[in-house]
Amino acid sequence: MSSVQDPIRDGLRRGWKVMGGPHGEVPPRITCDVAIIGSGAGAGITAELLTKAGLKVVIVEEGPLKSSSDFNQQEATAYPSLYQESAARKTEDKAINILQGRCVGGSTTVNWTSSFRTPAPTLDYWRAHFGLAGFENDALAPYFTQAERRLNIGPWLTPPNENNDLLRRGAAKLGISAAAIARNVKGCWNLGSCGMGCPTNAKQSMLVTTIPAALDLGAALLVETRAERFDIANGKVRSLLCGPVKSNGAVTASDTGGCTIVARHYVLAAGAINSPAVLLRSEAPDPHGRLGVRTFLHPVVMSAGVMEQRVEGWQGAPQTIYTDHFLETDAIDGPIGFKLEAPPLHPVIFASSVTGFGREQAELLKKFPNTHVLLALLRDGFHRDSPGGKVKLRGDGSPVLEYPLTDFVMDGARRALLAMAEIQFAAGARQVLPVHEMARPYTSWSEAKQAIGSLPMKPLLTKVVSAHVMGGCGAAGSESLGVTRPDGVHWQLENLSIHDGSIFPTSIGANPQLSIYGVTNRLAQSLAKRLSGQDVILG
Repeated sequence: MSSVQDPIRDGLRRGWKVMGGPHGEVPPRITCDVAIIGSGAGAGITAELLTKAGLKVVIVEEGPLKSSSDFNQQEATAYPSLYQESAARKTEDKAINILQGRCVGGSTTVNWTSSFRTPAPTLDYWRAHFGLAGFENDALAPYFTQAERRLNIGPWLTPPNENNDLLRRGAAKLGISAAAIARNVKGCWNLGSCGMGCPTNAKQSMLVTTIPAALDLGAALLVETRAERFDIANGKVRSLLCGPVKSNGAVTASDTGGCTIVARHYVLAAGAINSPAVLLRSEAPDPHGRLGVRTFLHPVVMSAGVMEQRVEGWQGAPQTIYTDHFLETDAIDGPIGFKLEAPPLHPVIFASSVTGFGREQAELLKKFPNTHVLLALLRDGFHRDSPGGKVKLRGDGSPVLEYPLTDFVMDGARRALLAMAEIQFAAGARQVLPVHEMARPYTSWSEAKQAIGSLPMKPLLTKVVSAHVMGGCGAAGSESLGVTRPDGVHWQLENLSIHDGSIFPTSIGANPQLSIYGVTNRLAQSLAKRLSGQDVILG
């Protein structure tokens, strides 16, 4: 990819203000108008808008600054350098593996580009149960439109790869509707390695869009620098205390290199595990016990089918077909619904997700080129028996997510495994393996149906993963129901806003990046107006 221009290296040559790690020492004290913690979806949108309003902005990112020159489509280098805990972050009981970005651009740098507006039933639920007046489709639509234009979000017109088309064909044979997924790409080379960083800069992540725009307008970026805690007094944040970390996320042994940032306003956008953790370390006011609770994943279960033909799920756009059929069969607060998608397949992530080891796993890997995988995103948070999880702190101050997999959730997991197996057999699978420790490959739908119906749906037996974390600093129309006001400002801290997926009161029921873009676009425009008097729009 040597012929691809690298906008990050170009910007550094132009004199961007980047400090930390290999980019030079961070000064012991910084003053600014706004300090933004994080550089992912919410942080990037906010940084561009606030700098456009003429405000002096400092962005604090604990991960490294990587660019297309570093993205070599190799899992061995991508996961340790771009993901939280080397793509092995887990819930407290180790029952769920969580993929989250830890680099400039956050998860937008490593996601699979799937872009959905917040579903109307989700917004209706938020208004009815959390008092979020103004969160209607019509009110949010202009902000979604701006984000879609800015990030080139639109239909993917290239035919789906075989991995995705098998979902379409199998669903069609069963009379189940499936549709195309919008993607945030521009000039995509259709390589299929989105989860390892885009080597051609086609993915319109925060890394190549809003963060460079903010840096061009004078923002400063601190990398390999962790926001440790706020100094809080009298209902305000007085300062932000930061410390250096190594490029792999380990805390440096040195006591030097700490930085205090004093700002008029602070924006917390570190993601729905790290944002609550910063507030917990800061002993932020939490009079109603809402901080860190109702943290939601889309718990994901998977099914692997072996086809007669080669599938080669590592090639081509990774995720382009979906069906919401199983979200629409019951009321939103009824039995847990799920969205079906087809994820990309790469050897390390596949081998670490499927069950078995030794000879058993070797046999699975022999069939890797012919393997098709479906995943089900369970829509958690709309029923009393799916309260989500809780962010807690370990002894060293690092966060961990406690996330009970209730019988209610696991009932949805069983129904999802059944639905995926039926679709895969309808698409022509020779055998289907539900990803469960006690499952084995089944050679017919009738055999799979009977076996899946008998599997014990328990944590650690049922393989559960997730790449979507939401909640923990939920927004609500009253302080008794949430951490954050509807305008994004913390209920008890007047100069702190929260602009990321942690403000969602439930899971979304769809891949959340566009929801974060649209909602934080509105919040950030309002914040820019309050702080600067300027009207700004995204783009």
